[in-house]
Amino acid sequence: MDIFWPVQTFADIVTYDMLKIVQGSFLANAVNFFVYDIIKIGLLLLVINYVMAIVRYNFPMKKVKDILTKRRWYGLDYLFAALLGMVTPFCSCSSIPLFIGFVGAGIPLGVTFAFLISSPLINEASLYLFPAMFGWNVTILYNAMGLIVAMAGGMIIQRSRLDKYVKPELLKFKSREEVEDEHGGNPLPLMELLSCWWADGWGITKQVFPYVVLGVGIGALIHGYVPESLVAQYLSSKEWWAVPLAVLIGAPLYANSVAVIPIMQALVEKGVPFGTVMAFIVAVVTVSIPELMILKKVMRWQLIAAFVGITLMGVMIMGWVFNAIL
Repeated sequence: MDIFWPVQTFADIVTYDMLKIVQGSFLANAVNFFVYDIIKIGLLLLVINYVMAIVRYNFPMKKVKDILTKRRWYGLDYLFAALLGMVTPFCSCSSIPLFIGFVGAGIPLGVTFAFLISSPLINEASLYLFPAMFGWNVTILYNAMGLIVAMAGGMIIQRSRLDKYVKPELLKFKSREEVEDEHGGNPLPLMELLSCWWADGWGITKQVFPYVVLGVGIGALIHGYVPESLVAQYLSSKEWWAVPLAVLIGAPLYANSVAVIPIMQALVEKGVPFGTVMAFIVAVVTVSIPELMILKKVMRWQLIAAFVGITLMGVMIMGWVFNAIL
């Protein structure tokens, strides 16, 4: 069940009943997409940031950080983060609030990036829709490679020591000890705690949300006005360069994983090689202009460039592998 169906219903009412836009038109697709994603991501941003403010206040994050950074986990921490991304029903932009919460809580940067990469890459669409459309062999291989790409990406980012490129204002929050010290060592009353958590969560939300609006606005225009036939025209070649081309075409676009599955099936039926189609679709759902616009608020361009480069290289490798074996 789609937990955001009330949001979709509201977006449909706004698009088709209030604005009277013809259903199926490019404008309708763009407006419906914009209304739905703005509300969905805004709610996620607010709720997750508030919850993470409570977690940061009560949970011994310093101990968790020490455990994750000082013990030899042999990659299990990256696997756990990638698996968490697999079971969260978020697109690339919707994953960012939880990503911000993890970074702000002091979880190692590479581990959080493993989550950020895996969340849109391997999710409910690849788990539930792929078997019916492409068979179990493709489904298992896709999800296994997706986990590997997410884990490898996180490890590379961690080993590159890119923490300095996270904007420091994101990490400014008060722990329980700091808050109680300010009040003479006494616990705060519940109402004051609620206010403190709200201020913490709202502070991050209001900084990021304008970038959400701008990013989703760009994504809505692309979603509504880029025709599927144009994509198929340039991706039909079976040469090796078709996969990088597919990634370059798909990367600026924006859609969630469920929405692009029908496009993926249509392109395969038109004769576009499966690996090329997969590279295009994965680039769409993992790296997009709207996502990068939002990330720009919380990190510097050096870290964004590393994230984009590592992710897209992993996507291209997946595409070449699928084209070689199918």
